[in-house]
Amino acid sequence: MQECTPTESNPVLIIGGGIVGLALAQALKLQNVPFIVFERALCPPHDTTGGWGITIHWALPALQTCLPEALFAAIDSVQVDPALGRTRADTGRFLFLDISTAGRRLLAEGLDVDRVRYGMKFVGFAEDGEGGVEAEFADGSKVRGCMLIGADGSTSRVRRLLVGEEAGRVQPVGANFLGVTVRMTEAELAPLRAIDPLLFQGSHPDTGKYMWFSILSTPEANGSGCCSAEYYEAQINISWLGTNVVPASEKERLALIKEAARAGTGFHQTFRDAIEGISEDTMVVEVKIADWPTVRWVPCGGRVTLTGDAAHAMTMYRGEAANHGITDVAHLAEQLRLWQEGKKTRAEAVGEYEDEMIPRAYQAVLLSRQACLDAHDVRNLQPDSPLVSKRATLRTPGVRISG
Repeated sequence: MQECTPTESNPVLIIGGGIVGLALAQALKLQNVPFIVFERALCPPHDTTGGWGITIHWALPALQTCLPEALFAAIDSVQVDPALGRTRADTGRFLFLDISTAGRRLLAEGLDVDRVRYGMKFVGFAEDGEGGVEAEFADGSKVRGCMLIGADGSTSRVRRLLVGEEAGRVQPVGANFLGVTVRMTEAELAPLRAIDPLLFQGSHPDTGKYMWFSILSTPEANGSGCCSAEYYEAQINISWLGTNVVPASEKERLALIKEAARAGTGFHQTFRDAIEGISEDTMVVEVKIADWPTVRWVPCGGRVTLTGDAAHAMTMYRGEAANHGITDVAHLAEQLRLWQEGKKTRAEAVGEYEDEMIPRAYQAVLLSRQACLDAHDVRNLQPDSPLVSKRATLRTPGVRISG
């Protein structure tokens, strides 16, 4: 099969400008591998408020290999509570990062404007007849590259084109999930932070209702610290097993959250008070709990591959999705370096990446699925449940790509 190599006129095409796509861009930049990132959002994230957080724990060494030293050193600044990062109050075991805005802004630093293109909704790809691939976008434009990497999230268009529409769809796990972001004063937050300064979770043994609480931003992080009306942001999530339809209205969704907090003997009073205090006009987000256990796709000579949630959509109950995505990036970037240097063919490089990633990710998806089920049935929780068992460890947690 004819191959091409990465050049400025034939770059690596990365579909998706989220955490994984931008981390891959940074890793390729370190290796002088030409690339372009295509993101469907119209502009870079700019809102200073939080929306979702991610935990980075066992993949921290891998993340370090993907970023310039100065950029990795700045990671603490996009923790949901930068002060904890500076004092290392978390003992260095994990980082809890703002994924919605600040994290992506940081990972985009140092990337040339023409390397990250916004407002580009990917619709399809085709072989270009010269060993490469041509990506097509909703505005009718087409871009040629030496290969295409899908980093476009859990509902990945690249994945569905690669393995087929039906086979590429995420699979519902059988759980409902509602979440809110709330603003709180320091006094309102104090009883919750006394439980844990960053996050805690639990499940009611009688009702099976699962809860998650986490800090999303502090006055320092959200910019309100310089004014009299400073505030914190927190995330409150509730989930339960079932396939019932979640109502569309905010009022009805919020009623479900408050009902869950009161059901049976109710949640602990501290958490129940926080839920009862949620304003009636708060936006309530429904998250579809679904996953996609990684399967092998028909080899295409390394022209197209997947990474991050596109390669292994999983539930959030083990907090491992971003860690696997970052590990993907470290391994893939190393293999692409070897390809560019002529030490491997593209097919060999991508094949080695997929041979490591696919079995690792497949197991991770199934463990996260079981963790979701176990989280709502704590009376039958076993010591070896994926919900509480040790998270992934790698013989080589990061692949050194800066040499």
